[in-house]
Amino acid sequence: MSNLTPCWGPTLSNKALRILIADEQHFQRMRIERLFNQLNYYRIAPVHNLEELLTLVEYGCEPFDLVVINASLAHGALNLLDFFRDNPQVRHAFIYDGQHAQLPLIPARDQQKIQVSLAVLPDLPSIQRCMAFVDPRLPSVGTVISVR
Repeated sequence: MSNLTPCWGPTLSNKALRILIADEQHFQRMRIERLFNQLNYYRIAPVHNLEELLTLVEYGCEPFDLVVINASLAHGALNLLDFFRDNPQVRHAFIYDGQHAQLPLIPARDQQKIQVSLAVLPDLPSIQRCMAFVDPRLPSVGTVISVR
């Protein structure tokens, strides 16, 4: 007899991954952080403005594995695509509310590093899809693992 364990089980995620969440709204930062917590990611730094994000990224001791940012946070002051594409301190970026910022399409060569969502706020499935690139040890979304 076998038990079925969902792919987001506690033993599969890499708990050492560093995640930065940037959004002006405290409630939205907390909501996104809880989505990551559901997937057993807890090493999360929330920031509420672009200046804090830039400080943590530029002066951090080690790179962030993922930066999740509301596109409107840049307010045209920073080209997010160029910043994340060329920054060795950011391994992956997930930009949401991309329609609001009118971001161009991401070239195919950059799609594993930078993902853009038109949604106003990420949901669990979009976070899971993103984490498939960030934490490749995780099975694909919807995969069920049989445990004997």
